Amino acid sequence: MQTQKKNSSTPLRSKSKHPSRGEFWNPESLYPYWEISRNKLLTDRAKELRKAGNLSEVLFWQTFKDKNKLGFDIDRQVIIGNYIVDFFIPELGLVFEIDGSSHDDKVEYDAERDAFMDDLNLQVIRIFDLDIKKNMNRVCELVLKTIQKRKFALKFPS
Repeated sequence: MQTQKKNSSTPLRSKSKHPSRGEFWNPESLYPYWEISRNKLLTDRAKELRKAGNLSEVLFWQTFKDKNKLGFDIDRQVIIGNYIVDFFIPELGLVFEIDGSSHDDKVEYDAERDAFMDDLNLQVIRIFDLDIKKNMNRVCELVLKTIQKRKFALKFPS
Protein backbone atom coordinates (compact mmCIF):
# COMPACT_ATOMS: atom_id res chain seq x y z
CA MET A 1 0.00 0.00 0.00
CA GLN A 2 1.42 3.35 -1.01
CA THR A 3 0.74 6.50 0.92
CA GLN A 4 0.81 9.83 -0.73
CA LYS A 5 2.86 12.52 0.96
CA LYS A 6 0.81 15.58 1.81
CA ASN A 7 1.96 18.84 0.30
CA SER A 8 2.81 20.95 3.33
CA SER A 9 2.51 24.17 1.31
CA THR A 10 -1.21 23.60 0.69
CA PRO A 11 -3.31 24.80 3.65
CA LEU A 12 -5.88 22.42 5.08
CA ARG A 13 -9.48 23.18 4.18
CA SER A 14 -11.79 24.41 6.86
CA LYS A 15 -15.56 24.78 6.56
CA SER A 16 -15.37 28.48 7.41
CA LYS A 17 -13.04 29.23 4.52
CA HIS A 18 -13.76 29.52 0.82
CA PRO A 19 -11.46 29.65 -2.24
CA SER A 20 -13.21 32.61 -3.87
CA ARG A 21 -12.11 34.72 -0.92
CA GLY A 22 -8.53 33.55 -1.37
CA GLU A 23 -8.48 31.94 2.06
CA PHE A 24 -7.13 28.69 0.68
CA TRP A 25 -6.43 27.49 -2.80
CA ASN A 26 -5.04 24.62 -4.71
CA PRO A 27 -1.78 25.59 -6.44
CA GLU A 28 -2.56 22.89 -9.01
CA SER A 29 -5.79 24.66 -9.95
CA LEU A 30 -6.15 25.32 -13.67
CA TYR A 31 -7.65 28.78 -13.21
CA PRO A 32 -5.74 31.16 -10.88
CA TYR A 33 -8.82 32.80 -9.37
CA TRP A 34 -6.90 33.74 -6.22
CA GLU A 35 -4.91 36.28 -8.25
CA ILE A 36 -7.92 38.36 -9.30
CA SER A 37 -7.84 41.81 -7.72
CA ARG A 38 -10.84 42.93 -5.67
CA ASN A 39 -11.92 46.47 -4.81
CA LYS A 40 -12.48 46.17 -1.06
CA LEU A 41 -14.61 49.34 -1.14
CA LEU A 42 -17.34 47.25 -2.83
CA THR A 43 -17.60 44.72 0.02
CA ASP A 44 -20.62 46.34 1.71
CA ARG A 45 -22.39 46.80 -1.63
CA ALA A 46 -21.86 43.12 -2.52
CA LYS A 47 -23.32 42.10 0.85
CA GLU A 48 -26.35 44.35 0.25
CA LEU A 49 -26.88 42.81 -3.19
CA ARG A 50 -26.68 39.28 -1.75
CA LYS A 51 -29.34 40.15 0.83
CA ALA A 52 -31.63 41.99 -1.59
CA GLY A 53 -31.51 39.73 -4.63
CA ASN A 54 -34.11 40.24 -7.33
CA LEU A 55 -36.48 37.38 -8.19
CA SER A 56 -34.45 36.07 -11.13
CA GLU A 57 -31.23 36.02 -9.10
CA VAL A 58 -32.97 34.23 -6.23
CA LEU A 59 -34.41 31.61 -8.61
CA PHE A 60 -31.01 31.12 -10.26
CA TRP A 61 -29.32 30.80 -6.86
CA GLN A 62 -31.90 28.33 -5.55
CA THR A 63 -31.43 26.21 -8.67
CA PHE A 64 -27.62 26.17 -8.77
CA LYS A 65 -26.32 26.67 -5.22
CA ASP A 66 -26.00 22.90 -4.67
CA LYS A 67 -22.43 21.93 -5.55
CA ASN A 68 -23.61 18.42 -6.44
CA LYS A 69 -25.71 19.80 -9.31
CA LEU A 70 -22.87 21.69 -11.01
CA GLY A 71 -19.81 19.91 -9.66
CA PHE A 72 -18.48 23.28 -8.50
CA ASP A 73 -19.29 25.91 -5.90
CA ILE A 74 -21.02 28.93 -7.32
CA ASP A 75 -20.76 32.25 -5.51
CA ARG A 76 -23.16 35.21 -5.56
CA GLN A 77 -22.34 38.90 -5.93
CA VAL A 78 -18.57 38.48 -6.17
CA ILE A 79 -16.17 41.41 -6.46
CA ILE A 80 -13.83 41.16 -9.44
CA GLY A 81 -11.68 44.23 -9.90
CA ASN A 82 -14.02 47.23 -9.66
CA TYR A 83 -17.10 45.21 -10.57
CA ILE A 84 -19.58 42.97 -8.80
CA VAL A 85 -20.68 39.97 -10.84
CA ASP A 86 -23.96 38.17 -10.17
CA PHE A 87 -22.61 34.61 -10.05
CA PHE A 88 -19.09 33.21 -10.29
CA ILE A 89 -17.57 29.74 -10.48
CA PRO A 90 -14.00 30.60 -9.47
CA GLU A 91 -12.37 27.30 -10.42
CA LEU A 92 -13.54 27.71 -14.01
CA GLY A 93 -13.32 31.48 -14.31
CA LEU A 94 -16.97 31.45 -15.30
CA VAL A 95 -19.29 34.41 -14.69
CA PHE A 96 -23.07 34.34 -15.04
CA GLU A 97 -24.82 37.68 -15.34
CA ILE A 98 -28.59 37.96 -15.01
CA ASP A 99 -29.74 40.77 -17.29
CA GLY A 100 -33.05 42.46 -16.64
CA SER A 101 -34.48 45.76 -17.75
CA SER A 102 -31.90 47.60 -15.61
CA HIS A 103 -29.23 46.60 -18.15
CA ASP A 104 -31.08 48.29 -21.04
CA ASP A 105 -29.39 51.61 -20.33
CA LYS A 106 -26.02 50.10 -19.37
CA VAL A 107 -24.84 48.84 -22.76
CA GLU A 108 -21.55 50.76 -22.66
CA TYR A 109 -20.90 49.85 -19.03
CA ASP A 110 -21.59 46.16 -19.71
CA ALA A 111 -19.27 46.21 -22.75
CA GLU A 112 -16.47 47.79 -20.70
CA ARG A 113 -17.05 45.31 -17.90
CA ASP A 114 -17.08 42.34 -20.30
CA ALA A 115 -13.81 43.53 -21.85
CA PHE A 116 -12.25 43.69 -18.37
CA MET A 117 -13.46 40.15 -17.62
CA ASP A 118 -12.18 38.95 -20.99
CA ASP A 119 -8.74 40.42 -20.22
CA LEU A 120 -8.72 38.21 -17.11
CA ASN A 121 -9.67 35.20 -19.27
CA LEU A 122 -13.04 35.02 -17.53
CA GLN A 123 -15.97 33.82 -19.59
CA VAL A 124 -19.14 35.87 -19.13
CA ILE A 125 -22.51 34.31 -19.88
CA ARG A 126 -25.48 36.66 -19.94
CA ILE A 127 -28.92 35.27 -19.20
CA PHE A 128 -32.12 37.28 -19.55
CA ASP A 129 -34.12 37.41 -16.34
CA LEU A 130 -37.26 36.57 -18.28
CA ASP A 131 -35.67 33.26 -19.38
CA ILE A 132 -35.06 32.37 -15.75
CA LYS A 133 -38.63 33.18 -14.81
CA LYS A 134 -40.26 31.43 -17.76
CA ASN A 135 -37.87 28.74 -19.00
CA MET A 136 -35.63 27.45 -16.22
CA ASN A 137 -35.17 24.09 -17.98
CA ARG A 138 -33.48 25.80 -20.92
CA VAL A 139 -31.37 27.90 -18.52
CA CYS A 140 -30.28 24.69 -16.74
CA GLU A 141 -29.23 23.16 -20.04
CA LEU A 142 -27.29 26.30 -20.96
CA VAL A 143 -25.48 26.45 -17.62
CA LEU A 144 -24.55 22.76 -17.61
CA LYS A 145 -23.37 22.83 -21.24
CA THR A 146 -21.35 25.99 -20.60
CA ILE A 147 -19.64 24.36 -17.62
CA GLN A 148 -18.76 21.29 -19.70
CA LYS A 149 -17.38 23.43 -22.54
CA ARG A 150 -15.34 25.55 -20.12
CA LYS A 151 -13.94 22.45 -18.41
CA PHE A 152 -12.90 21.12 -21.81
CA ALA A 153 -11.38 24.46 -22.84
CA LEU A 154 -9.35 24.60 -19.62
CA LYS A 155 -8.50 20.88 -19.87
CA PHE A 156 -10.11 20.42 -16.47
CA PRO A 157 -10.07 16.82 -15.20
CA SER A 158 -13.49 15.14 -15.41
